[in-house]
Amino acid sequence: MATNYEGIEQRPLREFTEKAYLDYSMYVILDRALPQIGDGLKPVQRRIVYAMSQLGLKATAKYKKSARTVGDVLGKFHPHGDSACYEAMVLMAQSFSYRHPLVDGQGNWGSQDDPKSFAAMRYTESKLSAYANILLEELGQGTVEWVPNFDGSLDEPAMLPARLPNILLNGTTGIAVGMATDIPPHNMKEVVSACVHLLENPKASLQDLCQHVKAPDFPTEAEIITPQKDIIELYRTGHGSLRVRAVYGKENGDVIITALPYQVSGAKILEQIAAQMRNKKLPMVEDLRDESDHENPTRIVIQPRSNRIDIESLMNHLFATTDLERSYRVNLNMIGIDGRPQVKGLVTILKEWLEFRLATVTRRLQHRLDKVEARLHILEGLMIAFLNIDEVIHIIREKDDPKKELMRRFTLSELQADAVLDLKLRHLAKLEEIKIKGEQDELAEERDNLQKLLGSKVRLKTLVKKELIADAELYGDDRRSPLVQRAQAQVMKQEEIMPAEAVTVILSEKGWVRSAKGHEIDAKNLNYKSGDQYLSSAIGRSNQQVAFIDSTGRTYSFMAHTLPSARGQGEPLTGRLTPPPGAKFCGAMMEKDDALFLLSTSAGYGFVVKYEDVLTKNRNGKAMLKVPVNGDVLLPAAVNNLEKDYIAAVSNEGRLLIFPVKELPILPKGKGNKILNISSVKFKNNEEFMVDVAIVGPTQSLKFYAGRRHLTLKYKDLEHYCGERGRRGNKLPRGYQNVDKMESV
Repeated sequence: MATNYEGIEQRPLREFTEKAYLDYSMYVILDRALPQIGDGLKPVQRRIVYAMSQLGLKATAKYKKSARTVGDVLGKFHPHGDSACYEAMVLMAQSFSYRHPLVDGQGNWGSQDDPKSFAAMRYTESKLSAYANILLEELGQGTVEWVPNFDGSLDEPAMLPARLPNILLNGTTGIAVGMATDIPPHNMKEVVSACVHLLENPKASLQDLCQHVKAPDFPTEAEIITPQKDIIELYRTGHGSLRVRAVYGKENGDVIITALPYQVSGAKILEQIAAQMRNKKLPMVEDLRDESDHENPTRIVIQPRSNRIDIESLMNHLFATTDLERSYRVNLNMIGIDGRPQVKGLVTILKEWLEFRLATVTRRLQHRLDKVEARLHILEGLMIAFLNIDEVIHIIREKDDPKKELMRRFTLSELQADAVLDLKLRHLAKLEEIKIKGEQDELAEERDNLQKLLGSKVRLKTLVKKELIADAELYGDDRRSPLVQRAQAQVMKQEEIMPAEAVTVILSEKGWVRSAKGHEIDAKNLNYKSGDQYLSSAIGRSNQQVAFIDSTGRTYSFMAHTLPSARGQGEPLTGRLTPPPGAKFCGAMMEKDDALFLLSTSAGYGFVVKYEDVLTKNRNGKAMLKVPVNGDVLLPAAVNNLEKDYIAAVSNEGRLLIFPVKELPILPKGKGNKILNISSVKFKNNEEFMVDVAIVGPTQSLKFYAGRRHLTLKYKDLEHYCGERGRRGNKLPRGYQNVDKMESV
């Protein structure tokens, strides 16, 4: 490395920044953001738990101010921000955040509605929870490596000797440099059951383990609705997503939400639903209340407007539009036992943790064996001294260096000689000899058992299995998040959300449109602008779409409830739509999506169309009916019964033809088939054309208008005009051969 004349190191900026960034990245990944697979903790969490144990804040101790703990953590082990450290401590104390809290808090530690509403550390008190014992119980038994703290004045554990796979039980989230982790919590009994199965069957497959670990288990009782095959794939790859849905019930006609998804605030849910109510997107909801209290932590009441509201559809809409249903990212990224970060599948996680646990138990047993053998060694020396007590006393009294003399005379080790010399006079009683023999026998038996355990992998696995089962019985509980199969939530269509009021849409000849409440409207006698008059009307519901057709055969549609009231003269359709230049609107339609309409032109052609095919969101409309040159679009006619209805078509020559509707095809668009045979020569000279069409039921009559005169033909009289589709038809009676229009009655 180059140095200048002052001895200062000089490095290229590119090389320096690259090394600095990589060093920083590795520090954040390994020592800040990602958990260790062994104890499932990040460094700050591990240091908090260890510092609290050093302060004597076990589960059976009295509470101490949290500021005391945070001060010890910062001053001894974690030289970072006090607020960040305290927030990490708060998270470990919140039962709605941690499946098995590590800290037992007293005071205001936040709420599910606002997890960050906790009091300052000078007000709250804390100690370790009983569950924290699984991390600390074996700490002083030679189970872990110890490393110097940041200033080298103290030692801290590199990892805690967890007795259970805390990495899965509590889970964690974190963001490092270039990677992140999102590990959901799991049920203790399920995970331990999988560990036991893996100990008994080391070659167990993922499918086998998923019989035990069915899914994550959150601290709330909300439902996990992700399909089982997706969960298995998640556990195979180590990443994926989970969908969690709130739980609700019915009580006196109201909807009661009793459980919310993990980390979802009830206040936010209320705000989201209230916003939809304010924007008139939830007209079926009358009232919204929060009745949560100490006994019922989650109780949100949604009151429908009436008992006719479909609760299932309403809740499906809310699941799709609010946080009542949430997706959670899962990324099982952690630092393995090799010290490297990696996204791991369930099988790998459990195998690595069991490897860690077996190594920890081996170290614990070996540490105990070393202590037992050391004590037996000392007891052996004491027993020699008791058997030769008089000589020992003589040596101690007479010799200048009794230690060396004892070692020489009785072949004692230095440790044994020190133990003999440290004996108090009261321990020279004969009873002490009996006690030593008893202790020797007990320790010898323990030594033999320890050696058997350490010498047999099968016995070691059995011990680990028994300890896992015992801890699961002590700290475990039943699953809280039920696994349920649910249909995917869907947003309700606008027509389903809006109130379904009866309306009549009126279209004038000049293309002005308006909407009147009810179906008993005399549309012809409404007030129209000067030079304008009634053209067409359609009856339906305010939550339906109304469609229009123009003289070029294009159709348009929009929601009926958006139209102005019939108390005024309405508004021009050209303000909402963009028809071709010179086009005029020829008729209005409104029905259910599967309803049928007859579309036709004055050239005598037409077809039946489904109403849903007419609808479009395009302002420019949708090409629907092919209109010939010099041809006109006739008023659409609604088909009530495809099998029984008839089409009546009349020409300006007074020819009437009636035939069954089913003889016309149902098409999505086009020119259609011939309805009435029009003389082509006459049509070119604009002399003969089809004036009007109508749909006639089996027992209906037809009313014809010719100037001021009108004629009604009963259904029995209409048989004379029945024929095959595309015929010329028969002449109407004299005086009614210049028909203006007709209608079925």
